Amino acid sequence: MTAPVRVLVIEDDFRVAGLHRDIVAERPGYLALEPVRTLAEATIALRSERPDLLLVDAFLPDGDGVAFLRDVGVDTFVLSAATDAGTVRRALRSGALGYLIKPFAQRALTDLLDQYLRFRNILDEERAVTQEDIDRALAILRAGGDSPSVSRSATEQVLLEALGDTESSASEIADRAGVSRATAQRHLSAMAARGVVDVRLRYGTTGRPEHRYLRVHA
Repeated sequence: MTAPVRVLVIEDDFRVAGLHRDIVAERPGYLALEPVRTLAEATIALRSERPDLLLVDAFLPDGDGVAFLRDVGVDTFVLSAATDAGTVRRALRSGALGYLIKPFAQRALTDLLDQYLRFRNILDEERAVTQEDIDRALAILRAGGDSPSVSRSATEQVLLEALGDTESSASEIADRAGVSRATAQRHLSAMAARGVVDVRLRYGTTGRPEHRYLRVHA
């Protein structure tokens, strides 16, 4: 039986780290290790947990995640809110196998994990490979598939997944999605204007109405 791929999430926001860990834990063939929040903790975890794959933020409280991945010799995907081309290119130059901009839809990470397993199976360290094997493995990582952001922004997709089929407030959705309340509120308002979500008012004990959101299914 093949041992599961051990994955370490390096992310300083504990809510986001938990979301990413849970996505990994749900995928067959993977073992999600306990996330760490700093590079110092990551260094210790590398020695004690021996992960096979890192999901690392570009910028962490105690240093540069991109510079860190360059020196560790472990397969890595960078998951970061940084959108400047310089950071992306630096991550790829440093050895990152891929780059996801946060926040992203759950499907984006599950697809990446599924692609990585296929990539890893082809480039099995126990056997010799052909040029065709190498080309096929690289093509798997670059293929990506259809992105959820084709039809809507990645942030909106994340919020819709966090909303699900339950009526929720902006704060509740933001907590589940791992984004700020202001970001959630802005995108939810835009989706409400387009009829993607329905807005309802609920009056609490203070008498002030609370906006509640419910997904509209076509």
